[in-house]
Amino acid sequence: MERRLAAIFAADVVGYSSLMANNEAATLEALKAHRIQIFDPAVKKHRGRIVKLMGDGVLVEFASVLDAVECALSIQRQLGEESGVIKLRIGINLGDIIIEGDDIYGDGVNIAARLETLADPGGVCLSSIVHESVGNRIDTEFADAGEHEVKNIERPIRVYRWPAERSASDNARPPLALPDKPSIVVLPFDNMSGDPDQEYFADGIVEAITAALANIRSFFVIARNTAFTYKGRHADVREIGRELGVSYILEGSVQRAGNKLRLTAQLIETENGAHVWAKRFDGSLDDIFELQDQITEQVAGALQPSIRLAEIERVRRKRPQDLGAYDFTMRALPHVWALEQPETVTALSFLEQALEIDPNYPLALSLAGWCHAQRSVYNWSDDIAASKSEALRLAEKAAELSSDDPLVLSVLGTVHTIIRNFGTARILLERAVSIDPNSAWTWSRLGWLETYADRPEPAMEYFEKSGRLSPFDPLIFNNYVGMASAMEGAGEFDKSVELFRRALQERPHAFWIYRSLAPVLVGAGRMDEARAAYDILMQHYPDLTLSKVRDAMVFSKPFMDVMLDGLRQLGMAE
Repeated sequence: MERRLAAIFAADVVGYSSLMANNEAATLEALKAHRIQIFDPAVKKHRGRIVKLMGDGVLVEFASVLDAVECALSIQRQLGEESGVIKLRIGINLGDIIIEGDDIYGDGVNIAARLETLADPGGVCLSSIVHESVGNRIDTEFADAGEHEVKNIERPIRVYRWPAERSASDNARPPLALPDKPSIVVLPFDNMSGDPDQEYFADGIVEAITAALANIRSFFVIARNTAFTYKGRHADVREIGRELGVSYILEGSVQRAGNKLRLTAQLIETENGAHVWAKRFDGSLDDIFELQDQITEQVAGALQPSIRLAEIERVRRKRPQDLGAYDFTMRALPHVWALEQPETVTALSFLEQALEIDPNYPLALSLAGWCHAQRSVYNWSDDIAASKSEALRLAEKAAELSSDDPLVLSVLGTVHTIIRNFGTARILLERAVSIDPNSAWTWSRLGWLETYADRPEPAMEYFEKSGRLSPFDPLIFNNYVGMASAMEGAGEFDKSVELFRRALQERPHAFWIYRSLAPVLVGAGRMDEARAAYDILMQHYPDLTLSKVRDAMVFSKPFMDVMLDGLRQLGMAE
């Protein structure tokens, strides 16, 4: 493996996607002219090597740090004298690189790319090692912008920025502080059809998505009137993030061809311009309002888990001394939803730290309640009654503090389901989906409620709706468990086995599933497979008895009688 020390220069075009969407031909022509007249001559003059072009970005290697910085300043000053549409951000780092053919890799390259995302449009960002290496050999002032946590780099990076002074208008409008919850603006979608009538459809989609997201109490959503002030403007996502104080931007476009309509949407993190999620939707204009509702449902449903994962990643980059109640709760989230015993222990540890900081934080209270509910229903507790009681206490306290939060209502509805207060559970869960009809987890919990009530047909409808709303959700495996249980209750044992096995493919370490799979295999007459499943169950639950299973599970007596008889045939003690 060949290595060497080099200065790495990473640049990208500000607002490239919007420029291309607005006028692809003109943007490509401007980029070509910029390269021929400014960029390539400057790189050649300063003895750089263009490593690769990446659509709107470029990576350049220099043997000299001074050459790299002087090249960047020369390019940005020349561009600043023009009134063209092309503006660049440039980041420069000095580091060890790995050479593979004509390409280069390594942390040195990654840091340069992260620095580029921190640069202002028309500006340059240097790492501290570059700034120190240049010293006073260049008559240009770089401002110390402090340390920054950047994606996929373990240590914070000290950044130096040029221009050192922002314009008076920039100084007059400091960046807004980010809310202590996921914050998002849905920008007006671009009409790519050339048909003014589609402008109304695009605007209607944006209004509907904004309203759907506003129903999620754990989100901070910029109002439609403010979002539409950006209509027709091509501001950089980082600028919008600073102006509005949001972490995420949803943008997209609408295009019509005959009777067909195509909508594309993408979620972008404003801190570094990274794309979090993107999807394309196709439909027919035969019923434009139905299509609008369908797109809104799918976008809003998909955004929740996407933003949740992005928030978890963002909090992981924060230093331990900066963590607050929200941060500890975000760190708990992946462990809460894993539905595995060791993960729940970790989740409760984080949630307890969150509640030490803020004892009345509804999200932390409700998630802690759900963890204790898991401990009871999955036989992870020696005192199932105590776990149910603690789950109810925490969930009720959360609901007292935030009675119209759909997640809080869903958790409380789930706890009431587990303690077999089905009427109360139904009211709470239906209220939750009336507030947020795009919550995949709440629809799943309604599916479980119907399964426990021996109503397999509506249960399957709810599980399928949950899956449509969030097809890539990490919790999709639990929908398969629910569907398998519904089929078990209907006596469809072979279908049930297939669905339980599908769930285990998605989540192999959810060993509590074998508690149901083993007796279903007995019901299907597949005794060799049943004994193998039972052996796995007892390896992980050596003290499990029929009475403990009976105490933990929520199914009806006829359902439980069949299930317990299957476990009894496999040798489980009373």
